[in-house]
Amino acid sequence: MSLQAYKTAATRAESPREMEYRLFGQVTRALMHASTVDPGDVATRIDALDWNRRLWSTLATDCASPDNAMDKSLRAQIISISLFVSKHSSAIMRGEDDFEALIDINKMVMQGLAGPGPGAAEAA
Repeated sequence: MSLQAYKTAATRAESPREMEYRLFGQVTRALMHASTVDPGDVATRIDALDWNRRLWSTLATDCASPDNAMDKSLRAQIISISLFVSKHSSAIMRGEDDFEALIDINKMVMQGLAGPGPGAAEAA
């Protein structure tokens, strides 16, 4: 079986939550890599920041839709984070800040998407 056929089959078997988790993982790895490259490697840094910004912009656009069934306060928080991501990304490119906050935000979202770990229900 070809690699593309495997990827297609894997994608079809994923739930939307699993797909979001995988996408956040890919974007976060790109940010982590970009944070380690020489600041002169502008292309790597821009690519990672742009990918992350597009992800958050897409989430914000979806949250702004009146048809979105999520809780309004959660939708507002996602939109707010999207605005922060955009501003912080610009600050990184100007050399005024680092990638850490963006990486941390994405990791927290991934933890939420992963759900509680084993035994979490027993501890609650």
